[in-house]
Amino acid sequence: MVTPQQVLEELKKVKYPGFNRDIVSFGMVKDIEVGSMGINVILAPTTSREDVVHQIRDAVTATVQQMPGVGAVEVTLTEPEQPQQRVRQGPAGVPGVKHIIAVASGKGGVGKSTVAVNLALALLQLGKRVGLMDCDVYGPSVPFMLGLKERPQTSAERRIIPLQKFGLTVISLGLFVEDETPIIWRGPMINKLLTQFFREVDWGELDYLLLDLPPGTGDAQLTIVQQVPLSGGVIVTTPQDVALLDVQRGITMFQQVNAPVLGVIENMSYHICSGCGARAEIFGHGGGEQMAKRFQIPLLGEIPLVRDVREAADKGTPITVAEPEHPQSLSFRAIAERLITEVAAHPTEELPTIH
Repeated sequence: MVTPQQVLEELKKVKYPGFNRDIVSFGMVKDIEVGSMGINVILAPTTSREDVVHQIRDAVTATVQQMPGVGAVEVTLTEPEQPQQRVRQGPAGVPGVKHIIAVASGKGGVGKSTVAVNLALALLQLGKRVGLMDCDVYGPSVPFMLGLKERPQTSAERRIIPLQKFGLTVISLGLFVEDETPIIWRGPMINKLLTQFFREVDWGELDYLLLDLPPGTGDAQLTIVQQVPLSGGVIVTTPQDVALLDVQRGITMFQQVNAPVLGVIENMSYHICSGCGARAEIFGHGGGEQMAKRFQIPLLGEIPLVRDVREAADKGTPITVAEPEHPQSLSFRAIAERLITEVAAHPTEELPTIH
């Protein structure tokens, strides 16, 4: 007869839909009863979506049934928490921050950080108070794009004082380590760092805190959705089919945590030749719009592939600051305006803050 611990180890193979994390680390497995008549796995759903719960239940049943010596398998679902309990026990807000927006991508190499930095600065230019939190622990590129080299200080209350650049409030692991230092961390260390950024950084009063997420749906994303209430997520993609395949994962991730997808931004949408003015759709075109229509979410904008954007970022002065009237800067401001409208159309429940 198998033991409950053996069953638990097998259940670590069952992924929570939309995430790379398993249902065990997600805290869904509450008990495992092993008897002569079979095995009963007791699950505590973390979502009210029946399709997700059924998917998990079927996966648990199939996983346990394939274990040698296992007879009947039963999955018992506990009653989900009442909505008011979820509000009390759910993620707490960040003091002084009105809206938290996650900028995500299904894969790397789509220019997500470049979009996040310029979008944050565009919101600033529209008169908003904005912060930017670099959540990409393994590849923190925000300090480089903003030309930040100094280290954050600590206040008398032992809170981290974020840096200011171009009026933007910024924190990143890249501000605490040397450029050449590789980040070789396991999940728990990433979780602890991101929690510190939310709870121990003195963000001040902000209208928007943008989170530059790492690509994919892993430890950092799970920590974030458990720590803070998101006003919504923005998906950055390119027109390539391989990138668009991963967009669905990002959209599903936000849906699983009941955070609205505020829109899709298609980066590297096309290229305009600086010599002849001809338009070339290097990676194809229109994929972001098709994905937006498919999931009935807004297409916030299309960003062409322009050398000036890359050169400005390499110099530590993003295009929206270096050339505010550049066509690309105007595009980012237009996207920022649409984003403000979408956030206003998706009000979030007011949750308690942790001081």
